[in-house]
Amino acid sequence: MKCFYWSPFLTPIATPRAVINSAHSLQKFSKKNSCSIINFFGEFNIYEKELKNNQIRTINFFGKFFIDYLPKYGKIKSRFSFIIIFILSFFPLKKLIMNEKPDFLIVQLITSLPMILLLLFKFKTKFILRISGLPKLNIFRKILWKITLKKFHLITCPTESTYEYIKSLNIVEAEKIKILYDPVIEVIEIKKKINEKSDLEFKNYFLAAGRLTKQKNFIFLCRAFHEVLDKYPDYKLLIAGEGEDKKKIKEFIIKNNLEKNIFLIDYVKNIFPLIKNAEAFILSSLWEDPGFVIIESAFCRKTVFSSNCLTGPREIIKDNYNGFLFESNNIKSFLENFDKLIKKKKDKKILLNNLRYIKRFTLFNHYKALKMLLSF
Repeated sequence: MKCFYWSPFLTPIATPRAVINSAHSLQKFSKKNSCSIINFFGEFNIYEKELKNNQIRTINFFGKFFIDYLPKYGKIKSRFSFIIIFILSFFPLKKLIMNEKPDFLIVQLITSLPMILLLLFKFKTKFILRISGLPKLNIFRKILWKITLKKFHLITCPTESTYEYIKSLNIVEAEKIKILYDPVIEVIEIKKKINEKSDLEFKNYFLAAGRLTKQKNFIFLCRAFHEVLDKYPDYKLLIAGEGEDKKKIKEFIIKNNLEKNIFLIDYVKNIFPLIKNAEAFILSSLWEDPGFVIIESAFCRKTVFSSNCLTGPREIIKDNYNGFLFESNNIKSFLENFDKLIKKKKDKKILLNNLRYIKRFTLFNHYKALKMLLSF
C-alpha cells in the first residue's frame, strides 16, 4: 500500500510530529506499506535526520530553503504565505498524484488545495481528511467542505469532542467520520531523548510549551503565575516556544518585574529533558486537540495541570485522578487548583493512572486503528 501525507506548515507545531509518527507506524509494523511525506518548500527539513532514520521518503519540490523566505507570524502575513503555497503547489501536487497514483493521500494542513483538486479532477487515489482542532468554517469554507467532503474517502477526528462537532455540522455523512487518535508516543524515541543533556539548567520550575499565540493563552498563564508567586515565591515558570505573542509576553514580564521568576525561552527541539526535571507541566490553552505535550508529559511521569478547555485535555485528564484541571481563563480557579497540584504533584497513584490513560496514543495503537480505517 502506497500512502502520501500532505501537511505543509510554516512554524514548528505539534502536527508534523503526528504526521511523521503516523507514517512511521505504517511502515514499522507492516513491510507492505510505503509512506511518503510531501515536503514542498522545506518545512520538514528540521526533521530530516528522523525521517532518514525511519526510512520515510520525502518528496521535495521547491528546494530546501524556500520556507525561509515566507512570512510566518501574524494573521495577515501567514494568510499571504498560505496563498503563495496554494498557487505554487497546485499543479505540482496534481501532477504528483496523477503520476505516482498513491492508494491514499492523507490531508491534514492547508486542506483547501487538495479539496479544490478533488473538486476539479478525477483521481484513483482515495483522499482522507485528518482534522486538527475545531475548524473555523466561514460561509465560503462551509460550502467548500460540504461539496468536497462527499468525494473524500474518510474524515478522521483526534478527539470525541471534535467528532461530535463535525457530525453536528451536517456537511458529510456520519458514516464517513471516524475517531483516530494521534500517534504521539514513540516509546523508544522518548526514552532516548529524555536522558540527553539540556543546555538549560533551572530548579523549582513549572514548564509550559507551545506556539506563542492567542490559542495557548500564555498571557493569562503569566498573570496567574504572578499571583502564585505571592504564596510560592521560590517557584519559576518556563515557557518554551515561538510566535506572534512573544513581544506581548516579554513586555508583561518586564512590566511586572518577573524576570527572575518567568523565563521565555525559544522553541526547544528536544523538550523531554525539560519535562523530566520540571515540577509539573502546565497547559493554559483556550482549545486543544488533544494537546500533544500533555500526553508526552504524562509519559515522562510528570503531573499535568491543564485548563478544562472545550476539546482535548478533558478527554485525557480526569481531575484529581490522573492530573488536575482548572476552569479555562479563570485565575481564581487556577490558584485554587494549583494548591491541590502542589500537594499531589508527585503522587504515585496519579502518575500511574496517567500512564494508563495515554496508551491509546502509542504508535502501535495508532497503526492498528489506521490500518482498520484504510481497509474501510
